[in-house]
Amino acid sequence: MFWALAAGRIDTGDRRYVHELGDIESLNRRALAGELEVTAVSLHAYAYLADRYALLAHGASIGDRYGPRIVAGAAPPPDPRSALGAGSLLVAVPGELTTAFLALKLYQPAARHVVVPFDQIEQYVAAGLGEWWHDETGLPLPLGGNVVRRDLGDALMRDIARDLKASIQYGLAHRAEALAHATAYGRGLDPSRIDRFVGMYVNAYTVDYGPTGRQAVAELLARAHGAGLLPGPVEVSFVEG
Repeated sequence: MFWALAAGRIDTGDRRYVHELGDIESLNRRALAGELEVTAVSLHAYAYLADRYALLAHGASIGDRYGPRIVAGAAPPPDPRSALGAGSLLVAVPGELTTAFLALKLYQPAARHVVVPFDQIEQYVAAGLGEWWHDETGLPLPLGGNVVRRDLGDALMRDIARDLKASIQYGLAHRAEALAHATAYGRGLDPSRIDRFVGMYVNAYTVDYGPTGRQAVAELLARAHGAGLLPGPVEVSFVEG
């Protein structure tokens, strides 16, 4: 998404971007403090940020019948949902503001959890929350997006949206170069799996949520509010470039 911006491949006028790498929960917390003007956040965290930040219409990570996974070191029980509800299993989550955690609580509100840094959670798949969400709603699962602080003003927010959209489009049009850049952050994944992962989360939804992606965001936050997982309803606004 951000390679073209980082590499100076697109014209951003007098706007300059400082790139910082951080796990998503850290970015969520920094956005809660209003520290960042533009940042990636979890859609779950956005529920607590909507008064200060607007969602950029570009840069979403949306899983279409895939998404967060429940992982285990042993064979899964016959009914994972019931087992989680019984409280006998403890689930490691990458942060309480992540959409992975929100999806888990929608899937099984009684699940016990402990917060573990993202890169320390073992990658042995037992069940997929993205598939469950699709069965429930018929929609893709919106995991994260990019936000812009409202106090920058409408004109600058739109300029930032255009820059981000241009960066995503440039990266998709120059895929090999963009993947070479992304490989440095692959945490040991081989090139073929990096290519597959990027294809899952940088795609047409990333260029723009579109009607389906926007409906998915609204549905996720409405269901979370209805389940008592959010303090109030969330009014979502998108800034387009």
